[in-house]
Amino acid sequence: MSATLIAKGLAAGHGDRLLFSDLDLVVAPGDVVGLVGVNGAGKSTLLRTLAGLQPVEQGGISLNPPTATVGYLPQEPERRPGETVRDFLARRTGVTAAQATLDAATEALSVGAAGADDAYAEALERWLDLGGADLDERAEQVAAELGLTVDLDHLMTGLSGGQAARAGLASLLLSRYDVFLLDEPTNDLDLAGLERLEGFVTGLRAGTVLVSHDREFLTRTVTRVLELDLVQQQIRLYGGGYTAYLEEREVARRQARAEYEEYADTKAGLEARARTQRSWMEKGVKNARRKATDNDKIGRKFRAEATEKQAAKARQTEKLIERLDVVEEPRKEWELRMEIAAAPRAGAVVAALRGAVVRRGGFTLGPVDLQIDWADRVAITGANGSGKSTLLAALLGRLPLDSGHASLGPGVVVGEVDQARGLFLGEQPLLDAFGAAVPELAPADVRTLLAKFGLRAAHVLRPAATLSPGERTRAALALLQGRGVNLLVLDEPTNHLDLPAIEQLESALAHYAGTLLLVTHDRRMLDAVSVNRRLRVDAGRIAED
Repeated sequence: MSATLIAKGLAAGHGDRLLFSDLDLVVAPGDVVGLVGVNGAGKSTLLRTLAGLQPVEQGGISLNPPTATVGYLPQEPERRPGETVRDFLARRTGVTAAQATLDAATEALSVGAAGADDAYAEALERWLDLGGADLDERAEQVAAELGLTVDLDHLMTGLSGGQAARAGLASLLLSRYDVFLLDEPTNDLDLAGLERLEGFVTGLRAGTVLVSHDREFLTRTVTRVLELDLVQQQIRLYGGGYTAYLEEREVARRQARAEYEEYADTKAGLEARARTQRSWMEKGVKNARRKATDNDKIGRKFRAEATEKQAAKARQTEKLIERLDVVEEPRKEWELRMEIAAAPRAGAVVAALRGAVVRRGGFTLGPVDLQIDWADRVAITGANGSGKSTLLAALLGRLPLDSGHASLGPGVVVGEVDQARGLFLGEQPLLDAFGAAVPELAPADVRTLLAKFGLRAAHVLRPAATLSPGERTRAALALLQGRGVNLLVLDEPTNHLDLPAIEQLESALAHYAGTLLLVTHDRRMLDAVSVNRRLRVDAGRIAED
């Protein structure tokens, strides 16, 4: 079914903090709208509102036709206890809900309830449109194509991170919604998964609104860009793709700055002229009083006329100032200015594996012989489930080996951003969880450091687990700046980070002098970050390019 989603005058906020207002958007069939903005600008809030999962605070949302289906896929797929992969796929594709509606309609039809015929016909049509009739068959096929080798009756909670990422991608590829709302669909996908997702999105006839911080993915897929500018409190819709958006945005920013500077210069010049005229007027009055005599009527009249002329000129200048079209100064965007504090140099050999083997269920890593030397900058790539995170855990000594030997060099201080951002998943307030990791910092210094990463008073007292994925990532990066490290381990660091923060991270890595182990599927980051070694992990085997 061809469907159009229409939003008019939408507004949303958190408490007394306005996120956006007067937002208009039309998503027609075939549109791919990229939603961009800094973390906290309201991107996920907007998607949830469009999906009907969050109340509309102001404005309205409509579908044409009204019976169209809208699919929302959140950035962190919920793995429910007791839910199998098969059930997960049915839920995410909307088939589970459609099946429940169809069952209820069938029951009503069997007892002859009023209007049951129409309700049953509508429920059946929706179930068929969402692909309920052949979902099991298609699920088996897509799972096999994606390398999701587990039985579909396997519990979702028992999947590895790589397997869960494949299941999430499968749920998207199996979906047959009329409008798609995708929140960070690129997170945790390997290069093959990204290519498959790109093909799916560009081949959709349905309208799509998506959030992604993968710059290459945005460049290859979106047809328009909707920018939520939290700093300027503005909403801008750009035609053309992501590259065109970047160019137009830069031109618009330069133009806005130039218009403000022209206004400010004009106003300053007029104000200076007015001050001069008022000064001359005041001097004229003083002179008139000082030189006034009873018989100098002509001089007194001349000085009064001159003073009045200066006063008229001053009033005229002030009117010119009042008639100026006010141009607000473009507010400077908040920037993450990140530095990675370096600990003193470690030994010549930072980490090593000798004949290392790790077995996890049916998966085996190794045997691995690998040495990481001081100041090595290593990019580690490979498909999801190939063993990249297992390799990192073995190198860092966090995972017991089934055979072989692992060692960290003397003086090695590890700084790590893991995929799960696990340090900030507990119920402790962020301030306490962060402070426990850097006990040498006073609470006031912890607050200051977190504020530099955009985590302010509203964040630091909340349980860490309630923070958004992007906020937890910022906290993990702040930790790297809060304590000196000489072995930096980054496992998919760009997941959930906004685009300006990713660029700042790349800049910080360029100036970092220690040893770096970088796992990423971000194609732009792989090009931007300088490395001297590249490791490929494939089914538990390590090869160096």
